[in-house]
Amino acid sequence: MRVLARHPGLRLLLAAGLVSLTGDWILRAGLAYAVYQLTGSTLAAATTLLAGLLPQLACASIAGVYADRWDRRRVMIGANLLLAAGLLPLLAVHEPGQVWIVYLVTATQSALSQFFVAAEAAVVPHLVPPQDLVAANALNTQNRDIARLLGALAGGVVAAAGGIPLLAAVDIVSFLAAAALLWRLRPVPAPGAELTHGLLREWADGLRHATTEPALRLLLVFVLVTGVGEAAMSTLLAPFVRDVLHAGPGIYGLIVAVQAVGGIAGGLLAASAGHRLSPGRLAGGGALAFGALDLVLFLYPTLAPVWWPAVAIMLAVGLPGALMLAGLFTLFQTHTADSHRGRVFGAFNAVEAAAMLVGALAAGLLGDRVGVVPVLVVNGLGYCLAGGLLLAARVRA
Repeated sequence: MRVLARHPGLRLLLAAGLVSLTGDWILRAGLAYAVYQLTGSTLAAATTLLAGLLPQLACASIAGVYADRWDRRRVMIGANLLLAAGLLPLLAVHEPGQVWIVYLVTATQSALSQFFVAAEAAVVPHLVPPQDLVAANALNTQNRDIARLLGALAGGVVAAAGGIPLLAAVDIVSFLAAAALLWRLRPVPAPGAELTHGLLREWADGLRHATTEPALRLLLVFVLVTGVGEAAMSTLLAPFVRDVLHAGPGIYGLIVAVQAVGGIAGGLLAASAGHRLSPGRLAGGGALAFGALDLVLFLYPTLAPVWWPAVAIMLAVGLPGALMLAGLFTLFQTHTADSHRGRVFGAFNAVEAAAMLVGALAAGLLGDRVGVVPVLVVNGLGYCLAGGLLLAARVRA
């Protein structure tokens, strides 16, 4: 609370993020329900996910270049306004034959959001001094968990009340409100005003920066390893709940929601006490604990196939997850020059999207052949490996 009181720019950024992210989660949660209700096809729901990942892979690095060359406040405002406009076609979706509009809008939203997230990651170090950076990143992580919890709970209700058009209308309002809040933020000019060396050269320069700086190279490996596991988790969590825990959709929703509750608690812990540890230890220790709890979650049903321990474990997983993310964002920001923050973050986003595509495909192919649990165990082992690498490297801010 002291950090928020001292830095009004951070308050505006967090308020805008909470509003727009809540709208996003309402749309994301409700759209999966609405598309399946509209089409009756699991393939249609899976295609919606794919339509969001491919533009992230294609556009993240390029968006980061522009976030390094334009006023980052204006980038965030413009992205929110374009994201609101991009949802307008969803207002016309009322029948199964129009589901292609959902895919097109999802792809467009994913591409536009890359500009916002790259600019946001580059702005945070301008809003707080270095000693408050861990707390600011922890609060931002907590923001995401609050939005996830509120949006996931509301998405199904909104979808049931008004279908895809109402989901779009709610998200449009959230983007417009976020843009209004960001308008009050002081300008945050980027180091360069134009693409002085050309788009491709600027993009290549950012990629080179991300792969030659030892700490950033380690973070790229971290994102690659954990991204594969995260996609496998997203793909196979529902089959795990149904076929391994023998529980229904209500328990699945509860298990997904309680991780956000743990994340909120972890965000508070990281904001209040995270500065006592180096960002490397915060991220490495958080990842190690996160992976260990994942392994317990996936393996305990071999001894007792009941669902309630999974709820408790997912609640606990949220806490080290929040510590891990606060440390990772701080490491990225402190080891990247301001002139390269946008495009380096874009490179991370592109690598994450590629890893998640691989993980989703691998989980889909291997889940039936080797079983759900062995594939999910890879997720836990990946986090343990990535956390151990960060701790062994002793990366400091």
